[in-house]
Amino acid sequence: MSLTTLDLIILTSSSLRSNVLRSFLTTLGVFMGVAAVNATLQVGSISRAMLAKQLSETEAPQILLFVTGEQIKQPSEEEIEFLRQRLKGLQGVSGSSYVPSQKVSFYGQEAQPNVQAVTKDYLLTSGRKLKAGRAFSTADFENYRSVAVIDEFLSQQLFQGQNPIGKLIFTTAKPCLVVGVMETKSGVDQKPTGVLLMPLSTYSAMTGKEAINSISVRPQHLEDMKNLKEQAEKILKERFPGGDVYATSNVDSIFQQQETLELATRGLTVVGIIALLIGGVGIANITIAAIVERTSEIGLRRAIGATKINILSQFILEAAILSLVGGIAAIITVYSLTLVVVDAFKLPYQFESQTAVLSLGAALLVGVGACFLPALRASELDPVKALREA
Repeated sequence: MSLTTLDLIILTSSSLRSNVLRSFLTTLGVFMGVAAVNATLQVGSISRAMLAKQLSETEAPQILLFVTGEQIKQPSEEEIEFLRQRLKGLQGVSGSSYVPSQKVSFYGQEAQPNVQAVTKDYLLTSGRKLKAGRAFSTADFENYRSVAVIDEFLSQQLFQGQNPIGKLIFTTAKPCLVVGVMETKSGVDQKPTGVLLMPLSTYSAMTGKEAINSISVRPQHLEDMKNLKEQAEKILKERFPGGDVYATSNVDSIFQQQETLELATRGLTVVGIIALLIGGVGIANITIAAIVERTSEIGLRRAIGATKINILSQFILEAAILSLVGGIAAIITVYSLTLVVVDAFKLPYQFESQTAVLSLGAALLVGVGACFLPALRASELDPVKALREA
């Protein structure tokens, strides 16, 4: 006679309890395999979180271009406009000139920030968001206004929590009116020092220098970075024959870390898959041993009316239960250890439910897949032969 679902579950549970050691060893094999896979996925999650954190703390991904060489005229705003018209996949392009060390003060409070003279789209290419006030306007550049946009770090240094908008700060060269406050960003592995931006036209009027030290190009999409870099280098080499054009990215080191971590994750993934497959081989071996031990039981059950599906379902259900128990235990263990590690080393981490689902799914797939063929052979045993062999 055919078994009901409840009867099948009761029979399967009884069978697992009758051989605790065998069940434990099977579960242990699954545990080790799933733990290896889940640990690999957790390492990948932490790595991605670390890279995302670094990217959020630095300026927007951009290409930095420099032109050097003796008797070579430095780039000007004419090159900025030329690049804007010629480059494809461009989100923004701007230029900046480094202003020699400047002390900045406001009623007794002093700081020595990084001072830059910039073109109009600097905030767009740098990815810095305004927190208060406004960005430079076209009128600021055309009328050579002595205005400044500072970052939050410098604002806190000079104004100690006061609203800086509309306040006059004093630089070594001349006073500047603060018109905007932008978010603080720093380079990779660098501490913020404060930033003050002024219009390039104003700086040129003060010093007579119109040259741009560096050009920043921000791609529309991150994957366009390499192509845009090649385009910009080619254009500038044509514009400055005989000069040396040097191009780099402000996130090169982050991308190098990403490549290294991806390689390491792939290696660990292979190790995890091998461990999981070894666990599957263990399940297959134990299933075969169980079938040999229970040949008489299988023959008797088939003789009194159990169907092939009943026999097959019981062995598959046993493997599924052991895989689930081992997989859940592995996920809980790895998650607990991950929390200890990220707390000890102050690493960014967020639990990803898809990681747990993927690990558990892999455990079920390997467990059920490994026992399927032995279980299928058991279901096809001839009742008379099975009883005689037993």
